[in-house]
Amino acid sequence: MGITITDIIGCLDEIAPFGMAESWDNVGLIVGDRRRQVSTIIVGLDPTNQLLDEALSRIADTVITHHPAIFKPIPSIDTGDPSGRFLEKALSNQLNIIACHTNFDSVSRGVNDALAELLGLEDVRPLIPAGPEFPNVGGMGRIGRYSLGKKKSEFIELLLDVLDLPAVQMAGELPDTIANVALCGGSGSDLTEAAGRSGADVYVSAEIKHNIGRWVEESGFCVIDGTHYATEKPAVKLLAEQLRIHSREQRWHIEILETETENHPFSMVDRDSYYNTTIKGESS
Repeated sequence: MGITITDIIGCLDEIAPFGMAESWDNVGLIVGDRRRQVSTIIVGLDPTNQLLDEALSRIADTVITHHPAIFKPIPSIDTGDPSGRFLEKALSNQLNIIACHTNFDSVSRGVNDALAELLGLEDVRPLIPAGPEFPNVGGMGRIGRYSLGKKKSEFIELLLDVLDLPAVQMAGELPDTIANVALCGGSGSDLTEAAGRSGADVYVSAEIKHNIGRWVEESGFCVIDGTHYATEKPAVKLLAEQLRIHSREQRWHIEILETETENHPFSMVDRDSYYNTTIKGESS
């Protein structure tokens, strides 16, 4: 008997219990049929038409994304809009779409642990532990330490390498030596004050609000905005690896792929490079 979407949903519920998702979230099967058989899965961060095209080109029948394709109730499906086109393409090609969002943010060995591991942090624990209904399985954000500390230049070099970014935005002053680091992959502005109270020397997250930046500045704390995409991208590899482990243990004969086409939606533009590549090109 073949592996079905029901089997995949059960596997994901073991990896990152759907009950851990925030009440406002939309996780699990978004588009598809639980009875449909699965042969190839592709894992990505965002539900884009580009990812669906990649799934079709690589003969995948199931797409698992971190961010849900349908986040809030929709009054209509306009297929001239990217989100409507996504749903039309998924349905017409019988692609199953599954989301593992805030449940994979909070669970142990999830989004935040992937980032903490790449940063080389030790003694990692949740910044805000999960409730009593999910003991010892994670929580919101993470905090960890460097036993020997890191010079701020070493830390920034490591961070830029992990995030694969040429630069990041920072509010406040980074201490000369970094011993304790708090983090939250994705949009973590609301956890900044908790990070400041945790004893961290710096908080790494994304989508930091302007007023939070001012609070950080006047509180003597430091926050680094590493962008939503870059702080969550490592989770794609982690989720795919966990699915492969489960698949081998269950002796499932399915293929699990990671996206090869997904990239950062934003690019860095500075005055010199913009002038050299755009202004000079237009004038020549």
